[in-house]
Amino acid sequence: MPVNLNPPLPDQLFPVAGLSLGVAAANIKKPGRKDLLVMTLREGGRAAGVFTQNRFCAAPVVVSRAHLGTGRGIRGLLVNTGNANAGTGEEGLAHARRTCRDLAALLGCDETQVLPFSTGVIMEPLPVERVSAGLPAAVADLGEDNWFNAAQAIMTTDTVPKAASRRIELNGRTVTVTGIAKGSGMIHPDMATMLGFIATDAAIAQPLLDATLRHAVGRSFNRVTVDGDTSTNDACILLATGAADLPEIVDPHSPEFLAVQAAVTAVATRLAQAIVRDGEGATKFITIAVEGGKDEGECGKVAYAIAHSPLVKTAFFASDPNLGRILAAIGYAGIADLEVERIRLYLGDVLVAEKGGRAAGYREADGQRVMKQEEITVRVALDRGTASTTVWTCDFSYDYVKINAEYRS
Repeated sequence: MPVNLNPPLPDQLFPVAGLSLGVAAANIKKPGRKDLLVMTLREGGRAAGVFTQNRFCAAPVVVSRAHLGTGRGIRGLLVNTGNANAGTGEEGLAHARRTCRDLAALLGCDETQVLPFSTGVIMEPLPVERVSAGLPAAVADLGEDNWFNAAQAIMTTDTVPKAASRRIELNGRTVTVTGIAKGSGMIHPDMATMLGFIATDAAIAQPLLDATLRHAVGRSFNRVTVDGDTSTNDACILLATGAADLPEIVDPHSPEFLAVQAAVTAVATRLAQAIVRDGEGATKFITIAVEGGKDEGECGKVAYAIAHSPLVKTAFFASDPNLGRILAAIGYAGIADLEVERIRLYLGDVLVAEKGGRAAGYREADGQRVMKQEEITVRVALDRGTASTTVWTCDFSYDYVKINAEYRS
């Protein structure tokens, strides 16, 4: 079961004017399940994207990057689950382009105005005929109020659909931000196996839309890790339809821009944390806060060293305050001039270590009390400067191994 994460209620997911979503069962991997999503963006809308840094990136990532780069204006997106279309060479690229061409024919636009996305098993050929055959049903299902079904259609090992909405007031009008994401395992920044799609009905100039997405991702999807594996298929897309009937936002210092940026970041953060809460086999949601660094980069090194350590993660699963494992992770984080005598380590409200060793007042019973909680904060004070960062992760359980051992079955 996910950690303190309930499925969203459909009526809490607000429609975004100018964006429609439709789903279908294309029988890509499992018969009868929703596994195909189509999104359509009204003419004049804008799209921004960030993608995985994995050099073995999937065919749809290559094609989506290229199509975004044309500047022609995106009109459609399609997402399939059950197959990643990664590690598939030229054939995979041809299949991704074929799905774009087939959806473009249904939408009456150019194929370069369609972005493809895939998630699932790597190094298996995409069953392109099934995807293309499912597109008419997905298009027939298009509707602005279809966010919940869309969240279900992009799930793989997820146990809970992930979606969030925010509404803000700008100059007397309501602006909506709604998003969905999928991800449960193979989660690590740059991006994290995740797909995320966020939309707003605000009108935002393209450079500001790009900046908004980078800002949001840097504080959300690139601050989560389940297992340290960077996927081949990760992508996050931000769409701005401009249907809210407000002037286009062109000033990065304006209150309107800052309000929309904050709303997008809030939705992205909610989705990113949901991915960790639904981490494969997770039983604990862990916040790792590192403060007092010389810069954010070295704070990140410490945070991810702790978050990626299998020894730390299994100790959290067992509720075992074997906290020397955290000190070891801090020590190998890659900061050559780290002065361990200045570091303070807290587990929840408990001071665990200082002056290079166990804190004088620390009692293992206090550590055990915190370790048994479902939500735990690890705080590391480096005492080297004023920089800080926060990372969210989860524990490793027996079920993580089981789920990934049986992933292709």
